[in-house]
Amino acid sequence: MSPHENPSGAGPVDPAANLASIKAEIETALKEAGRAPGSVAVTAVSKFHDADRILPVLEAGHRVFGENRVQEALAKWPALKEKYPDIELRLIGPLQTNKAKEAVAAFDVIESVDRPKLARILAGEMEKQDRRPTLYIQVNTGEEPQKAGIAPAEVGGFLTQCREEFGLEIEGLMCIPPAEDDPAPHFALLAKLAKSLGLPGLSMGMSGDYLIAAQLGATHVRIGTAIFGSRPAKEGITAA
Repeated sequence: MSPHENPSGAGPVDPAANLASIKAEIETALKEAGRAPGSVAVTAVSKFHDADRILPVLEAGHRVFGENRVQEALAKWPALKEKYPDIELRLIGPLQTNKAKEAVAAFDVIESVDRPKLARILAGEMEKQDRRPTLYIQVNTGEEPQKAGIAPAEVGGFLTQCREEFGLEIEGLMCIPPAEDDPAPHFALLAKLAKSLGLPGLSMGMSGDYLIAAQLGATHVRIGTAIFGSRPAKEGITAA
């Protein structure tokens, strides 16, 4: 593998070493917060990174990865899953309804369930394929009009609809706080919502704020750049 530069320009990226450092930092944060060791899993976000960059992380024993786009995942992960069949692949980006069939087939977890139409179509595809990925509801904690997700006040009703109307099992909640906001109140809100609804999963926190998320109750943090370095530009990739 040819060397890739760190975002800081300090030298080649070592994804496996970066991941080990991140996991150690998370364990320290958990201890400081009084949370149980090992209670946060890292989702290594491999968007736009090729197999050469991902393989060192797989070889180091990590198995949980996140992708934003269905088509990119379909092009990249089947061969890797043949070699490492215990990979858990999580869809963390927005999902168009016309990609639901492929998403159900390709992903083990879909974190971006954000509207009734998508929930209904996912339920139909899961029944057809007899395959049931774990599902998370995406919550728009900042109530940003341009961003996907269910408004916090509507999460309970949407959860009931997913369960009773569509027959879906929901594992947890996911959020992406507004970029300009302090993330802590958003993480605290998501944790409070999940607790009130009896949902065990909390996917929150990214490369810039994963330690805050770990301290505030995350079960999964989504980390890309801090593991793999800056993403190479890609063109012609269809959005999920």
